[in-house]
Amino acid sequence: MADYVLVHGAWGGGHLFGRLGDDLRKAGHRALIAQLTGLGARTHLVSPAIDLAMHIDDVVKQIEDADYTDLVLVGHSYGGMVISGVASRIGGRIAHIIYLDAFLPQDGQSLWDMVGDFERDHYISGQRETPGLVTPLPGLDPTGMTHHPLLTLIQPVKFSGKEQEISRRSYIYASGWDHSPFGPSYGRAKDDAAWQTHVLDCGHFVMGERPDELRAILLDAA
Repeated sequence: MADYVLVHGAWGGGHLFGRLGDDLRKAGHRALIAQLTGLGARTHLVSPAIDLAMHIDDVVKQIEDADYTDLVLVGHSYGGMVISGVASRIGGRIAHIIYLDAFLPQDGQSLWDMVGDFERDHYISGQRETPGLVTPLPGLDPTGMTHHPLLTLIQPVKFSGKEQEISRRSYIYASGWDHSPFGPSYGRAKDDAAWQTHVLDCGHFVMGERPDELRAILLDAA
């Protein structure tokens, strides 16, 4: 039996991992779908004061409450920022960290540093209407998506060295959508012999478009 922790991306919620979580449990594993303050089931708590550190705290506390060790930590999209911070806090408890078409920051990088002008313009243009919050990017599936706190996108990740305690690292890249911001993150992982990489020909929401392939990769990851 393995312990999985699944962290969703910006504007989304835990429902995006609902089927995957069920599949992992049916295979005999435990699966925790992390809940981030102000998003998904916690939308009622949304506030411009929410930053990346708060989301990292959310996940660390949920892992500690569940008493998970030797876990497989998965982050989708913005969730890559969150799991990077979690790794810096509790790296020794993580057996395998997996970036699912996600941002892979270096020490001191924010998500803002890793996107282009299109994304930055979108983050800023809506501030007149919803100060401190960002509407979903155009073209994303709007189902269940809500405003996202701006501070989470501009606060950098700081590494402590504990992230180096993780023995296995993987990157899953979705190659089937235009203008993906994740090419550089995938490239860094692909060029590093310490990483295992996978490429799936699908759009960004891999868990919905390629559920069987994704489940197989995650089961093998344990």
